[in-house]
Amino acid sequence: MGRGRVQLKRIENKINRQVTFSKRRSGLLKKAHEISILCDAEVALIVFSTKGKLSEYATDSCMERILERYERYSYAERQLIATDIESQGSWTLEHAKLKARMEVLQRNLRHYMGEDLDSLNLKELQNLEHQIDSALKHIRSRKNQAMYESISELQKKDKALQEQNSLLSKKVKEKEKELAQPAQWEPQNHHDLNSSSFVLPHPLHSLNIGDAYQEVRNGEEVDEGALQHQSNTIMPPWMLRHING
Repeated sequence: MGRGRVQLKRIENKINRQVTFSKRRSGLLKKAHEISILCDAEVALIVFSTKGKLSEYATDSCMERILERYERYSYAERQLIATDIESQGSWTLEHAKLKARMEVLQRNLRHYMGEDLDSLNLKELQNLEHQIDSALKHIRSRKNQAMYESISELQKKDKALQEQNSLLSKKVKEKEKELAQPAQWEPQNHHDLNSSSFVLPHPLHSLNIGDAYQEVRNGEEVDEGALQHQSNTIMPPWMLRHING
């Protein structure tokens, strides 16, 4: 049979209590030594018996160094805990201040919108009216400034468009002048051509000079008067003089 589970309570029998202390103390010191070696940990163990006898174990027998390190760590931890408590307290106070301020701002906003005015007295209503008037003046001033800036910008754009329109009109007029110059030279050249060209008084196909000469050469008698008349009617004088000569 295995050992039963030991109930954790004070052993009433003094002898049994002393025996158990001696055994467990030896085992505890052994375990402390083992964990310091196996895990490369710094271990300090202090045990006082009921009679006040001290039993201790320290890694590398440096109890003072381990205790000093423990004190520094404990002090730093206590300071950190105190700082956390203070910061939590300050954050709580800051949260309360911000919450109260937000409630005031929300109440003022409702007053500005004409709500919840029953709780205000005459002086508070006058102060609220003065604040609203000041706000309206500031809003009107800003609106007028914005309108002036907008008008100035539109005037600048209008001036730029007018300059661009003038430039385009000038270019169009120059282009029209360039296109009109060939049209002016063309009728003048056509008139000079008509004035310098030779125009016969009669069409060439109406001349019967060849027929008259053919009749004379063939020995036919032709009336000189008729020939002269016919020649005068269909030939110019310079040509008749040439033929007669």
